[in-house]
Amino acid sequence: MSITVLNPGLLTTVQDMGRIGYQQFGVSVSGVMDPRAAATANILVGNPEDEAVLECTMLGPQLRFDAANTIALTGGDLMASLDGQPVPTYRAIAVQAGQTLRFQAPKTGCRAYIAFTGGYGIADTWTLRTVCALLFPFGLGLVVVTGAELFTGNCMLPITLLDGGGTVGQLLRNWALSYLGNILGAGLVAALCVFCGQLDYSAGALAVYTIRVVMGPQDDAFTEKGIATFLGETYSVTNEFDRMGCRMDGPVIEHVTDGNIISDGIAFGAVQVPASGRPIVLLADRQTTGGYAKIATVCSFDIPRLVQGKPGDTVCFRRISLEEAQRINENNRK
Repeated sequence: MSITVLNPGLLTTVQDMGRIGYQQFGVSVSGVMDPRAAATANILVGNPEDEAVLECTMLGPQLRFDAANTIALTGGDLMASLDGQPVPTYRAIAVQAGQTLRFQAPKTGCRAYIAFTGGYGIADTWTLRTVCALLFPFGLGLVVVTGAELFTGNCMLPITLLDGGGTVGQLLRNWALSYLGNILGAGLVAALCVFCGQLDYSAGALAVYTIRVVMGPQDDAFTEKGIATFLGETYSVTNEFDRMGCRMDGPVIEHVTDGNIISDGIAFGAVQVPASGRPIVLLADRQTTGGYAKIATVCSFDIPRLVQGKPGDTVCFRRISLEEAQRINENNRK
């Protein structure tokens, strides 16, 4: 594999699956932010799953290929093009010597992976698509294009009745059909939202990324009110979001005391809550130990959903048991 870097992009790094087993010596595991996407990219080009990839953040690099190769892009869609032609994600793409790969602005997600056949394969993480965020504009588009009616429009029907342009029976029939159609449509949208995991029905928020967590190891350092806040409110991703961690903004999570503990080990996805009461999710380049109480840990299968978020995105946390998390993780491996 031979390439020339014409432009490195915003934050493009070579990453593998990290170094496990050295945290006791103060060496962080590090590695890719989205292991599933990186592994998928490598599989697509015939590499071992743990082969190194290029991790591109927000604004990807500009690369010229000096030899023919096969690449795959996974993860966030950063609108890649090869000599001006759009490049699809999650496919093996043959490239020829002299061709140039470029990226534009993020379309979905914020981290893409590029795998090359034979090494330094760039894996593109699975694209986090907020299905529910698209449902309303899609439905509204159908209303406009097809000329369908909303119930609010049908509320004007009594004026027609008073003007002698219809009967009471026609009015009641139109109202009934409008109500029934709205109820069925609302039920379908709600079912899609819940099925896709994009709706936190406990908080009533639409287009919110639901992040599943296992509580602990220091959830006893928080009051019942604090835990209820953590699980019942929504939090927004701030600009303080890098490979080390993601600081959230939102309602304050109440501690029993001050939230400080004797420093202990930190896992990928640990949710620290410092004295400010706002959570910080620790990620690939996290420190090996920390002295803030950890209210929960993000499940590994939801890490890709979190790391593909952008500043301003909204998330909510949903508690599941350790047994359920292990079962989901095992099913995902099959």
